[in-house]
Amino acid sequence: MTLTPPASSPSPGTAPTVAAPPAKLVVDGLVKRYPVRRRDDVVAIDSIDLTVEAGAFTCIVGASGCGKSTLLNIVGGLEAPTAGRVLVEGELVVGPGPDRGMVFQAYSLFPWLSVADNIAFGLSCAGVDRSRRAERVDELLGIVGLEQWRDRLPKELSGGMRQRVAIARALAPEPDLLLLDEPFGALDAQTRLALHEFTRTVWQRTGATIVMVTHDVDEAVYLAQQVVVLRSHPGRVMTTIDVPFGNSRGPDVKRDPRFWDLRDEVQELLFTQHTDG
Repeated sequence: MTLTPPASSPSPGTAPTVAAPPAKLVVDGLVKRYPVRRRDDVVAIDSIDLTVEAGAFTCIVGASGCGKSTLLNIVGGLEAPTAGRVLVEGELVVGPGPDRGMVFQAYSLFPWLSVADNIAFGLSCAGVDRSRRAERVDELLGIVGLEQWRDRLPKELSGGMRQRVAIARALAPEPDLLLLDEPFGALDAQTRLALHEFTRTVWQRTGATIVMVTHDVDEAVYLAQQVVVLRSHPGRVMTTIDVPFGNSRGPDVKRDPRFWDLRDEVQELLFTQHTDG
């Protein structure tokens, strides 16, 4: 759910100006504290600022416990911040909504529903008519390459296929943001690499804006246009690094010396803050 902040009126006699379109996502001064009985509050994230433009692919990296998932949950409306705010296309986030789709590391499909029905679930809840649901499900099955598996149950799928279904389900309502919380963390190395290519293809074909949390530096540098590095205890933004490769990059980019330089830069930042902490 989002709310539109009130707009200010122009001064009398002042010519109206055309406002630039808002960024897809703005995180402004975000703080999250968790109360602990008879002890000081635990500060999970503190004063986080982040801007993501429409159509961008952003990865957030950091050590375990730096607040990556907490940040993503607040953006998704699953948790409320202690202070600060989150805006999606200029509208204040106050809870979950169809403008944000989420995919988690743990498999979250309904085990009693077929692949097609899992993808259609959110559309059914939103009251989308049957013909439009069928059209959208067919489109997404084509994008994720699971047309022949449409009537199978999740237990009949591999781990990689289940995550493809989860991504398709999150994309079904055509959200403004696709939020991925370490979606490949439980997969074997080969499946993980295959899903990297799949995710990039989905991003290019749908034009979705993606924010992905990961602890895998190679994964972040390969997939993202920008990498946001968080420090721990509490989680704060250390730096944001622009990745200088084109949007249609392939696995050969991993042989580019710039790839290894970026990877080493991010790893050094994480290692330095860990030893300093």
